[in-house]
Amino acid sequence: MTQALAVTQSLNHSWLVPSALGSLDTYISAVNRVPMLAADEEADLARRVRGENDLEAAKRMILSHLRFVVHVARGYQGYGLGIADLIQEGNIGLMKAVKRFDPEQGVRLVSFAVHWIKAEMHEFILKNWRIVKVATTKAQRKLFFNLRKSKKRLGWMNNEEVNTVARELKVQPSEVREMEARLNGHDLAFDAPSDTDDDARPSPVAYLIDDQASPADAHEREDSSDHQLDALRDGLASLDARSRDIVTRRWLIDDTATLQELADEYKVSAERIRQIEANAFKKIKGLLIAA
Repeated sequence: MTQALAVTQSLNHSWLVPSALGSLDTYISAVNRVPMLAADEEADLARRVRGENDLEAAKRMILSHLRFVVHVARGYQGYGLGIADLIQEGNIGLMKAVKRFDPEQGVRLVSFAVHWIKAEMHEFILKNWRIVKVATTKAQRKLFFNLRKSKKRLGWMNNEEVNTVARELKVQPSEVREMEARLNGHDLAFDAPSDTDDDARPSPVAYLIDDQASPADAHEREDSSDHQLDALRDGLASLDARSRDIVTRRWLIDDTATLQELADEYKVSAERIRQIEANAFKKIKGLLIAA
Protein backbone atom coordinates (compact mmCIF):
# COMPACT_ATOMS: atom_id res chain seq x y z
CA MET A 1 0.00 0.00 0.00
CA THR A 2 2.74 2.45 1.02
CA GLN A 3 4.81 1.55 -2.02
CA ALA A 4 1.92 2.26 -4.40
CA LEU A 5 1.32 5.68 -2.85
CA ALA A 6 5.03 6.48 -2.98
CA VAL A 7 5.19 5.66 -6.68
CA THR A 8 2.09 7.79 -7.27
CA GLN A 9 3.75 10.77 -5.62
CA SER A 10 7.04 10.25 -7.45
CA LEU A 11 5.31 10.06 -10.82
CA ASN A 12 3.20 13.12 -10.00
CA HIS A 13 0.80 13.87 -12.89
CA SER A 14 3.10 12.46 -15.60
CA TRP A 15 2.39 8.80 -14.89
CA LEU A 16 0.15 8.48 -17.98
CA VAL A 17 2.74 9.92 -20.39
CA PRO A 18 5.85 7.73 -20.84
CA SER A 19 7.94 10.50 -22.42
CA ALA A 20 7.40 12.74 -19.38
CA LEU A 21 9.75 10.58 -17.31
CA GLY A 22 12.68 11.06 -19.67
CA SER A 23 12.85 7.63 -21.26
CA LEU A 24 10.64 4.65 -21.98
CA ASP A 25 12.84 2.34 -19.90
CA THR A 26 12.47 4.63 -16.88
CA TYR A 27 8.70 4.64 -17.30
CA ILE A 28 8.45 0.84 -17.64
CA SER A 29 10.70 0.35 -14.64
CA ALA A 30 8.52 2.72 -12.59
CA VAL A 31 5.18 1.12 -13.47
CA ASN A 32 6.59 -2.36 -12.86
CA ARG A 33 7.40 -1.36 -9.29
CA VAL A 34 3.74 -0.64 -8.56
CA PRO A 35 2.31 -3.74 -6.84
CA MET A 36 -0.76 -5.46 -8.24
CA LEU A 37 -3.97 -5.23 -6.25
CA ALA A 38 -5.55 -8.17 -4.52
CA ALA A 39 -9.06 -9.07 -5.65
CA ASP A 40 -10.78 -7.78 -2.51
CA GLU A 41 -8.70 -4.57 -2.49
CA GLU A 42 -9.54 -3.97 -6.17
CA ALA A 43 -13.26 -4.50 -5.52
CA ASP A 44 -13.21 -2.09 -2.57
CA LEU A 45 -11.48 0.62 -4.64
CA ALA A 46 -13.92 0.11 -7.51
CA ARG A 47 -16.89 0.56 -5.17
CA ARG A 48 -15.38 3.81 -3.92
CA VAL A 49 -14.98 5.01 -7.51
CA ARG A 50 -18.55 4.12 -8.47
CA GLY A 51 -20.25 5.22 -5.26
CA GLU A 52 -18.17 8.18 -4.14
CA ASN A 53 -16.32 9.26 -7.31
CA ASP A 54 -13.10 8.77 -5.32
CA LEU A 55 -10.28 10.00 -7.57
CA GLU A 56 -7.54 8.61 -5.33
CA ALA A 57 -9.12 5.16 -5.55
CA ALA A 58 -9.31 5.47 -9.34
CA LYS A 59 -5.65 6.55 -9.47
CA ARG A 60 -4.53 3.50 -7.49
CA MET A 61 -6.51 1.18 -9.78
CA ILE A 62 -4.96 2.79 -12.85
CA LEU A 63 -1.41 2.72 -11.46
CA SER A 64 -1.60 -0.96 -10.62
CA HIS A 65 -2.56 -1.82 -14.22
CA LEU A 66 -0.16 0.40 -16.18
CA ARG A 67 2.21 -2.56 -16.57
CA PHE A 68 -0.59 -4.45 -18.35
CA VAL A 69 -0.97 -1.56 -20.85
CA VAL A 70 2.76 -1.86 -21.60
CA HIS A 71 2.31 -5.60 -22.18
CA VAL A 72 -0.57 -5.01 -24.64
CA ALA A 73 1.31 -2.22 -26.45
CA ARG A 74 4.26 -4.52 -27.14
CA GLY A 75 1.95 -6.70 -29.22
CA TYR A 76 1.36 -3.81 -31.66
CA GLN A 77 4.99 -2.83 -32.29
CA GLY A 78 4.90 -4.30 -35.81
CA TYR A 79 2.89 -1.37 -37.19
CA GLY A 80 5.82 1.03 -37.22
CA LEU A 81 4.46 3.37 -34.53
CA GLY A 82 6.25 4.36 -31.34
CA ILE A 83 5.50 2.12 -28.38
CA ALA A 84 5.42 5.18 -26.10
CA ASP A 85 2.53 6.58 -28.15
CA LEU A 86 0.74 3.23 -28.02
CA ILE A 87 1.15 3.08 -24.25
CA GLN A 88 -0.20 6.59 -23.86
CA GLU A 89 -3.29 5.75 -25.94
CA GLY A 90 -3.73 2.50 -24.02
CA ASN A 91 -3.62 4.41 -20.74
CA ILE A 92 -6.57 6.47 -21.95
CA GLY A 93 -8.46 3.24 -22.58
CA LEU A 94 -7.52 2.04 -19.09
CA MET A 95 -8.97 5.20 -17.53
CA LYS A 96 -12.21 4.70 -19.45
CA ALA A 97 -12.35 1.10 -18.22
CA VAL A 98 -11.83 2.11 -14.58
CA LYS A 99 -14.68 4.60 -14.88
CA ARG A 100 -17.04 1.90 -16.18
CA PHE A 101 -15.82 -1.08 -14.15
CA ASP A 102 -18.43 -2.80 -11.97
CA PRO A 103 -16.89 -5.11 -9.33
CA GLU A 104 -20.23 -6.81 -8.74
CA GLN A 105 -20.04 -8.52 -12.15
CA GLY A 106 -17.49 -11.02 -10.85
CA VAL A 107 -14.59 -10.21 -13.22
CA ARG A 108 -11.21 -8.63 -12.54
CA LEU A 109 -10.36 -5.20 -13.94
CA VAL A 110 -7.57 -6.64 -16.09
CA SER A 111 -10.09 -8.77 -18.01
CA PHE A 112 -12.57 -5.93 -18.35
CA ALA A 113 -10.02 -3.29 -19.35
CA VAL A 114 -8.36 -5.18 -22.20
CA HIS A 115 -11.18 -4.25 -24.59
CA TRP A 116 -10.92 -0.52 -23.82
CA ILE A 117 -7.13 -0.52 -23.98
CA LYS A 118 -7.03 -2.27 -27.36
CA ALA A 119 -9.83 -0.09 -28.74
CA GLU A 120 -7.82 3.09 -28.10
CA MET A 121 -4.67 1.56 -29.56
CA HIS A 122 -6.57 0.33 -32.63
CA GLU A 123 -8.01 3.78 -33.26
CA PHE A 124 -4.57 5.38 -32.91
CA ILE A 125 -2.97 2.88 -35.30
CA LEU A 126 -5.68 3.33 -37.94
CA LYS A 127 -5.36 7.12 -37.79
CA ASN A 128 -1.57 7.24 -37.94
CA TRP A 129 -0.42 4.16 -39.86
CA ARG A 130 -0.90 5.78 -43.24
CA ILE A 131 -1.88 9.20 -44.60
CA VAL A 132 -4.89 7.57 -46.28
CA LYS A 133 -7.05 5.59 -43.85
CA VAL A 134 -6.84 1.89 -44.77
CA ALA A 135 -9.80 0.57 -42.77
CA THR A 136 -13.15 2.28 -42.18
CA THR A 137 -15.80 -0.46 -41.91
CA LYS A 138 -16.01 -3.02 -39.13
CA ALA A 139 -15.01 -5.83 -41.52
CA GLN A 140 -11.99 -3.86 -42.76
CA ARG A 141 -10.83 -3.15 -39.22
CA LYS A 142 -11.12 -6.84 -38.38
CA LEU A 143 -9.06 -7.74 -41.45
CA PHE A 144 -6.45 -5.07 -40.75
CA PHE A 145 -5.60 -6.39 -37.29
CA ASN A 146 -5.90 -10.10 -38.11
CA LEU A 147 -4.45 -10.46 -41.60
CA ARG A 148 -0.83 -10.37 -40.50
CA LYS A 149 -1.40 -13.03 -37.87
CA SER A 150 -3.28 -15.19 -40.38
CA LYS A 151 -0.50 -15.13 -42.99
CA LYS A 152 1.76 -18.16 -42.76
CA ARG A 153 4.62 -16.82 -44.87
CA LEU A 154 6.06 -13.69 -46.43
CA GLY A 155 4.86 -12.55 -49.86
CA TRP A 156 1.44 -12.44 -51.47
CA MET A 157 -1.11 -15.09 -50.50
CA ASN A 158 -2.27 -17.67 -53.02
CA ASN A 159 -5.94 -18.53 -53.63
CA GLU A 160 -6.03 -21.30 -51.05
CA GLU A 161 -4.58 -19.03 -48.35
CA VAL A 162 -6.97 -16.21 -49.26
CA ASN A 163 -9.98 -18.55 -49.03
CA THR A 164 -8.77 -19.94 -45.69
CA VAL A 165 -8.36 -16.48 -44.17
CA ALA A 166 -11.73 -15.37 -45.54
CA ARG A 167 -13.41 -18.41 -44.02
CA GLU A 168 -11.73 -17.95 -40.62
CA LEU A 169 -12.54 -14.23 -40.43
CA LYS A 170 -16.00 -14.62 -42.02
CA VAL A 171 -15.42 -12.13 -44.85
CA GLN A 172 -15.36 -12.34 -48.65
CA PRO A 173 -12.12 -13.43 -50.42
CA SER A 174 -12.22 -10.18 -52.41
CA GLU A 175 -12.06 -8.23 -49.13
CA VAL A 176 -9.00 -10.21 -48.06
CA ARG A 177 -7.21 -9.43 -51.34
CA GLU A 178 -8.14 -5.74 -51.12
CA MET A 179 -6.80 -5.43 -47.56
CA GLU A 180 -3.63 -7.32 -48.48
CA ALA A 181 -3.05 -4.82 -51.28
CA ARG A 182 -3.62 -1.91 -48.87
CA LEU A 183 -1.20 -3.37 -46.33
CA ASN A 184 1.47 -3.78 -48.99
CA GLY A 185 0.98 -0.29 -50.41
CA HIS A 186 2.97 2.80 -49.52
CA ASP A 187 2.18 6.49 -49.15
CA LEU A 188 3.45 8.59 -52.03
CA ALA A 189 3.70 12.38 -51.86
CA PHE A 190 1.82 14.11 -54.67
CA ASP A 191 4.70 16.45 -55.49
CA ALA A 192 7.70 14.52 -54.18
CA PRO A 193 11.02 15.79 -55.62
CA SER A 194 12.31 13.89 -58.64
CA ASP A 195 14.80 11.12 -57.89
CA THR A 196 18.15 11.08 -59.62
CA ASP A 197 17.54 7.45 -60.53
CA ASP A 198 16.04 7.28 -64.05
CA ASP A 199 14.16 4.09 -63.12
CA ALA A 200 12.53 5.64 -60.03
CA ARG A 201 8.75 5.90 -60.04
CA PRO A 202 7.68 9.51 -60.76
CA SER A 203 5.47 11.37 -58.30
CA PRO A 204 1.78 11.82 -59.28
CA VAL A 205 2.29 15.50 -60.11
CA ALA A 206 4.34 14.37 -63.13
CA TYR A 207 1.56 12.37 -64.79
CA LEU A 208 -1.83 13.37 -63.33
CA ILE A 209 -3.64 15.81 -65.61
CA ASP A 210 -5.48 18.84 -64.24
CA ASP A 211 -8.69 19.06 -66.27
CA GLN A 212 -9.80 22.30 -64.65
CA ALA A 213 -9.79 25.53 -66.62
CA SER A 214 -7.02 28.07 -66.27
CA PRO A 215 -7.49 30.88 -63.71
CA ALA A 216 -8.35 33.27 -66.56
CA ASP A 217 -11.04 30.91 -67.89
CA ALA A 218 -12.43 30.37 -64.39
CA HIS A 219 -12.64 34.12 -63.81
CA GLU A 220 -14.37 34.63 -67.16
CA ARG A 221 -16.88 31.88 -66.38
CA GLU A 222 -17.59 33.37 -62.93
CA ASP A 223 -17.99 36.84 -64.42
CA SER A 224 -20.41 35.49 -67.02
CA SER A 225 -22.42 33.73 -64.32
CA ASP A 226 -22.70 36.96 -62.31
CA HIS A 227 -23.78 38.82 -65.45
CA GLN A 228 -26.48 36.23 -66.19
CA LEU A 229 -27.71 36.45 -62.58
CA ASP A 230 -28.00 40.24 -62.85
CA ALA A 231 -29.92 39.84 -66.12
CA LEU A 232 -32.31 37.38 -64.41
CA ARG A 233 -32.96 39.89 -61.62
CA ASP A 234 -33.64 42.60 -64.21
CA GLY A 235 -35.99 40.24 -66.04
CA LEU A 236 -37.98 39.54 -62.89
CA ALA A 237 -38.13 43.25 -62.10
CA SER A 238 -39.58 43.95 -65.57
CA LEU A 239 -42.58 41.66 -64.99
CA ASP A 240 -45.87 42.88 -63.62
CA ALA A 241 -46.57 42.05 -59.97
CA ARG A 242 -48.80 39.04 -60.71
CA SER A 243 -46.39 37.44 -63.21
CA ARG A 244 -43.43 38.02 -60.88
CA ASP A 245 -45.30 36.47 -57.96
CA ILE A 246 -46.28 33.40 -60.01
CA VAL A 247 -42.73 32.78 -61.30
CA THR A 248 -41.22 33.29 -57.86
CA ARG A 249 -43.64 30.99 -56.05
CA ARG A 250 -43.50 28.33 -58.78
CA TRP A 251 -39.70 28.16 -59.21
CA LEU A 252 -37.65 30.35 -56.87
CA ILE A 253 -38.64 29.30 -53.34
CA ASP A 254 -38.31 26.01 -51.47
CA ASP A 255 -42.01 25.51 -50.75
CA THR A 256 -43.26 25.89 -54.33
CA ALA A 257 -46.93 26.38 -55.19
CA THR A 258 -48.95 24.33 -57.69
CA LEU A 259 -50.82 25.77 -60.67
CA GLN A 260 -54.13 25.00 -58.98
CA GLU A 261 -53.15 26.70 -55.71
CA LEU A 262 -52.25 29.87 -57.59
CA ALA A 263 -55.37 29.59 -59.73
CA ASP A 264 -57.56 29.43 -56.63
CA GLU A 265 -55.78 32.43 -55.13
CA TYR A 266 -56.07 34.59 -58.26
CA LYS A 267 -59.54 33.24 -59.08
CA VAL A 268 -58.62 32.12 -62.61
CA SER A 269 -58.15 28.72 -64.21
CA ALA A 270 -54.96 26.67 -63.83
CA GLU A 271 -54.48 26.96 -67.60
CA ARG A 272 -54.48 30.76 -67.29
CA ILE A 273 -51.76 30.56 -64.62
CA ARG A 274 -49.71 28.33 -66.95
CA GLN A 275 -50.08 30.87 -69.78
CA ILE A 276 -48.97 33.76 -67.55
CA GLU A 277 -45.98 31.68 -66.44
CA ALA A 278 -45.03 30.82 -70.04
CA ASN A 279 -45.28 34.47 -71.16
CA ALA A 280 -43.14 35.57 -68.23
CA PHE A 281 -40.44 33.02 -69.09
CA LYS A 282 -40.49 34.16 -72.72
CA LYS A 283 -39.89 37.77 -71.66
CA ILE A 284 -37.10 36.82 -69.24
CA LYS A 285 -35.45 34.60 -71.86
CA GLY A 286 -35.41 37.48 -74.33
CA LEU A 287 -33.63 39.70 -71.80
CA LEU A 288 -31.08 36.97 -71.03
CA ILE A 289 -30.28 36.50 -74.74
CA ALA A 290 -29.91 40.23 -75.23
CA ALA A 291 -27.56 40.38 -72.27
